[in-house]
Parts: sequence; C-alpha cells; structure tokens
Amino acid sequence: MFQRIFFILLATMIAMACLQPASPQTRQVNKHTATIPQRIDATSRYLFYLHGAILEGTNGHAVSQKFGVYEYDKILAAFVREGFTVISEVRRKGTSPQKYAAKVASQVNELLKAGVPPERVTIVGASRGGGIALIASSLIKNRDVNFVIVASCAESRYFKNLDPDLYGNVLSIYDRDDDTGAGSCKRFVQQSSGINRHQEIVLTTGLGHGIVYHPVKNWLDPLFNWVLQR
Repeated sequence: MFQRIFFILLATMIAMACLQPASPQTRQVNKHTATIPQRIDATSRYLFYLHGAILEGTNGHAVSQKFGVYEYDKILAAFVREGFTVISEVRRKGTSPQKYAAKVASQVNELLKAGVPPERVTIVGASRGGGIALIASSLIKNRDVNFVIVASCAESRYFKNLDPDLYGNVLSIYDRDDDTGAGSCKRFVQQSSGINRHQEIVLTTGLGHGIVYHPVKNWLDPLFNWVLQR
C-alpha cells in the first residue's frame, strides 16, 4: 500500500513539473552563432550583425574613451529577444571588407538556396560593418533581402572609393551629431539599380557615433519596425 502511494505521488510530481512554465533561458530558442546553423529552418528569421572596427582583433570586449564600452553581447541579445537567429562573430584585426563581404554573401546565398525567403534575411552593419554590408548587398543582388546601415556611409577615403550597386530593402540610420563623418547613404542609393525599399532616419540622441556602442531603442526600434514591416 505504501509503495503504491509513493508511486502515485511521484507520478503527480513529474506531471506537475512538466506543466511548469519554461524559464526565460529555456524559452530562448534562437541563439547567437558565428556561422549559419547546420540545420536551416526556412521559417526562422536570420540576422547577420557586422560590428564596428574597434572590436576587430579583440575577444568581443572593447572600450572607447569617448563612447564607452562597446556592448557587443547586449546588442546581440537584443536581436535574439526579438526572435532572430543571430549570426555574428568578432572579425580579425585588419580584415578585408571585400573578403568578409564575400563570406557573408556566400552564407546568405546558402540560406536562400535552402528555402529561406529573402525577406526573412537581414544584414545589420554598424560603422565599418556598414561598409561591409554595402559591399555584401552588391554581391548578393537580391531585391528582398534587408540591409540596415547604422552610423556608416562616412566621408572617408575608404567610402569615397566604395562604389556599390545596392540591392534589397535598405535602411540607413545615423545620428545628427556624429562627428566621425558618418552620415547619409543617399549617394550610394542614388547610384544603385536594385533597391526595393529605402528609408533614411536621422537621430538626435546626442550620442553621435556612440549609438553603435549601445543597444538603445532609438535605433533598434526603427530597425525592427523596418525589417518586420510593422
């Protein structure tokens, strides 16, 4: 009799445990990965995040005397919370933008070949990462892939020599007080033949180029609204 009661209680406890709501860690299905998943889910939304130059050659931690800590992990976490499968890695120092853009383009094409709809693929480039994203756009040549260029399109020698023919849905975001030269992407947009949708947003956060260092709602909310077409 005692043994029977024990097994009934044990079965009840197991059943109740199964009914308990999952913890936030359990519910978080999508994770940050350095490469595209081996098993590609065509129903997922994929986001490539290309970071700024200061993180190159680091372990993912860098501090600017002017802008503070580059909150790389927190930025990735913000994308994950929104439901994206996030693909990002810290580039080696001195990485060739052209070669890395070709790598990203190859990964995107692999997703598309696996049946992922192009509108469910997004490339977000911040600062120098934005330049890489622009090159990737001209290599992928798909009018429905999403590109978000954050605090990029600088009037530097590198960008003056850059001559991309952009494709896709292109959103540009920069802060009015950015004193690095990062500004409008209109020059690249006007010369491009494959753009589907385009919008440019000028922020007034007072952070200047520092917007790329932090997961602030000022640029994340417009990004999500653009990609998800809210």
